[in-house]
Amino acid sequence: MGTSQNEVFKPQISLSVNGKSFYWASHFLSAQMGYNAARLYAFCRVLDDMADGDITDGPMRLTRIRASLQSGQPSDDPALGDFQPFISEMGFAKTVLLALLDGLLQDQEDKVCLSTEADLLRYSYRVAGTVGLLMCGVLNSQDSDAMAFAIDLGIGMQLTNIARDVLEDARMGRRYIPAEWVGDLSPSAICLASKDPNGKNAILIKASLAHLLELADRFYQSGAIGYSYLPWRAHVGIAIAARVYRQIGMQLKANGYAWHKARQVTSKSTKLKHSLIALGSLSSRLPMLNNKKHDRSLHTCLQGLPFVK
Repeated sequence: MGTSQNEVFKPQISLSVNGKSFYWASHFLSAQMGYNAARLYAFCRVLDDMADGDITDGPMRLTRIRASLQSGQPSDDPALGDFQPFISEMGFAKTVLLALLDGLLQDQEDKVCLSTEADLLRYSYRVAGTVGLLMCGVLNSQDSDAMAFAIDLGIGMQLTNIARDVLEDARMGRRYIPAEWVGDLSPSAICLASKDPNGKNAILIKASLAHLLELADRFYQSGAIGYSYLPWRAHVGIAIAARVYRQIGMQLKANGYAWHKARQVTSKSTKLKHSLIALGSLSSRLPMLNNKKHDRSLHTCLQGLPFVK
């Protein structure tokens, strides 16, 4: 569902309609943090809808917004104007916003077919790792060491998103699964394979999803180490969001990686179950259990991107 212009001014409505997992988790944040998280989601949703063409002249507007940010000149785009006070209030780094826009503009290329795992991770950084970095400001996490874990959590969620939406993306002419995993399988070939779930290409895609979700788990596990950098309520809220979103991939796995069927959703009971499990992550705040060392090998192919060490 696209974001209407009215939703730009009502971020919590945008979150409740378009991001049910995150809306659920936002209830565990303080009122101000929950509101700011919703504002960030609404901002990212508007940009995403522009990239997907759900907003009139969206791709062209994204290009102009990026040019304005790059030059430091005021933008005449109403979407950026509406959110500019929020961007200034949060002190979002321009380099991170530009990286986010670069990822969305990458989706405007004539052929969106990634070649390597490195390409996949760099794309995931741009469209979701950047959101993790922006969330650090929203959640009052000032420690620079927290940023690596925030990047990883965003990447883990994006990999889950890609696994869930293989067929939907293919219908839009996009293949994010790297060619080194599935060969030069085109989006149209993926659509065709969905009609023959036992065919060679469909089985190849299933195997790639198993690999994709294993990779996602590595980033989720790293992201979870960073929860203790957050205020305790933010820790709970983000832990819940991560567990609930990760469950989408777990359900896909439990269903035999049936990517050709309807997209996975999490029920209210499942959200409640994983919310209770997420509370257990608070134990990581105890000094004897607090292991904050980041696995730098996860960022080998991300070098040169903002806040990657």
